[in-house]
Amino acid sequence: MKLKFVKKLALGLAIIYAPMQSMAWGTNGHRISGQIAENHLTPKALAAVRAILGHESIAMASNWADFIKSDPAYNYLYSWHFVDFERPMSYPEMTEYLNHDTNPNAYNKLEFLVSELKKKTTTKENKLLYLRLLIHITEDIHQPMHTAHSGDKGGNDFKVNWFTKPTNLHSIWDTELINFQDLSYTEYVKAIDYPTAAQIKDWQAAPISKWVFESSNLAEQLYKEITPGETLNYKYNFTHIDILNQQLLKGGIRLAGLLNKIFG
Repeated sequence: MKLKFVKKLALGLAIIYAPMQSMAWGTNGHRISGQIAENHLTPKALAAVRAILGHESIAMASNWADFIKSDPAYNYLYSWHFVDFERPMSYPEMTEYLNHDTNPNAYNKLEFLVSELKKKTTTKENKLLYLRLLIHITEDIHQPMHTAHSGDKGGNDFKVNWFTKPTNLHSIWDTELINFQDLSYTEYVKAIDYPTAAQIKDWQAAPISKWVFESSNLAEQLYKEITPGETLNYKYNFTHIDILNQQLLKGGIRLAGLLNKIFG
C-alpha cells in the first residue's frame, strides 16, 4: 500500500512540475494566445472547435501538450514543440531547410496536423489529439526560443539571472517576463487583444515557414543583446514587453486563422 501511495504521489508531482520544466510558453502564455484565438474565430469554426473540445476552451486545451509530458506514452511528441537551427538563415535558405528536414519538428508536424484535421475521415479521438497539438504548437512557434540554436537547446543552456534568481534565456521568455506582468490570462488578453484589421490580414496571410523565420530572427536578436551570466531585471522587461505582447498576440491571431481555414 505504501509503495502504491509513493507512486501516486510521484505521478502527481510530475504532472504539477512538468509545465515548469517544459519547452514552451509557460501556462499563462499559452492560455493568453489560446483565448485570443477563440476571440477571433468565425461562428462556424467556433462551433466545430467546441464540438471537438467539448467544455474545454482553447485557452485550457492549449497546455495539454505540456501536461501530457508526464506520461511516457507521449514521449514521441517531444520534438514537435520546436524547430532548431545551427546558424542564422535567409528566408529562402530556411524554407529550403524546412521543406527537406524529415526529422519531426514543430514545422512539419504542424503541417501534418492541419492536413489531418481537414480530412473528414479523421476519427473523433484523433481530432481531439490533433486539435490540442495544433493549438499548442502554433503558439510554441511564436516563442522565439523555440526556433533558436540547437547547440544550447533553444536557450536552455544560456544561463542568466532574473533579478536574483538563476535561470536561463529560454525560461525568461517562457515564464519570467509573462509572470512579471502579474496578470491572469484573461486580464492579459483584455490588455493586448487589439489587433488592427491590417495586422490580422497580414499575420494570417503569412505561411507557417514565415512564422518560423520571424521567430528565429527574433531569437538571434535576443542572443546578441546579452551575455551568459548577465542579470536581467526591470530594464529588460521595459525594453522587451512590446515584443513579448506582439508574439503572444500574433500566436493567437494566427491560430485563429488556421482554425478558420480548417473549420470555417
